[in-house]
Amino acid sequence: MNKNPMHTTRVLVDMSCTLIHHGHIRLINEAKKLGKVIVGLTTDEEILNKKGYLPELNFSERKEILISLKNVDTVIPAPWLIDDDFIIDNNIQCLVHGSDNSNKLSTCDVILFERTEGISSTILRSRACEIVRKLEK
Repeated sequence: MNKNPMHTTRVLVDMSCTLIHHGHIRLINEAKKLGKVIVGLTTDEEILNKKGYLPELNFSERKEILISLKNVDTVIPAPWLIDDDFIIDNNIQCLVHGSDNSNKLSTCDVILFERTEGISSTILRSRACEIVRKLEK
């Protein structure tokens, strides 16, 4: 990474955030220690294509939440997998991702952080379904 104090490292945090939770916040906070945080937010179409459903919060809603966070500098639409062309086109020096990263990059540093144990959008979705089932009884 560039150590020039006059140059701010552009750090991409690649995420879908279908249901935003504290694991996402922790990842963003770690990324901010490295430079300017650009969240590459997976589009609704990409989520539908890869996961088979539309997210509970659409792209605009997820973006609004993320951009309101003090450690997020900007949010840009992103594909499911980040490639070298995306990195170059967006002038990214570093990608930060959870340990489940499947992006294969050669044009920037990739820094992985352990996922926050016991939380994910899938877990939140399951919790919500269980609550609904209990309420319907």
